[in-house]
Amino acid sequence: MSDVYAVDFSLDLDASVPIPVLTDLQWHLGVRADGAEYGESGVAGAYPLLAERGPAARIGGVLVGELVRTPGGWSLTARQEVHAESLPDLDSLVERLARHSRTPGTIGHLRFYEDEHPELLVNRSGLLVRVPLVAA
Repeated sequence: MSDVYAVDFSLDLDASVPIPVLTDLQWHLGVRADGAEYGESGVAGAYPLLAERGPAARIGGVLVGELVRTPGGWSLTARQEVHAESLPDLDSLVERLARHSRTPGTIGHLRFYEDEHPELLVNRSGLLVRVPLVAA
């Protein structure tokens, strides 16, 4: 048994997203703005949450994480496997991103890899809200 979660999200960020938030996001993606790879964070126990690429071990499909500059800001798409102990760090990151998101409504979902139904990650005026989906 594993404690892995599938996390998928896609959203657009304002051009005014603060540099510390953008830098943290880039570190989690494993790259800097100039395309170079980041090394260790310097924080004990910290590791990039969105940096894995290639076939997923548990959730099926492919792990991705892309941040692209757009005329209005930034576009982010990520699909990753995240261990349960990293969920607080993931929540913190996604909450900060939601505050600067231009994407209203659903910006992603989170699902325990053995469950059928995810929790939606919803941006409500800059606040991240988790909405569990249940079977009808």
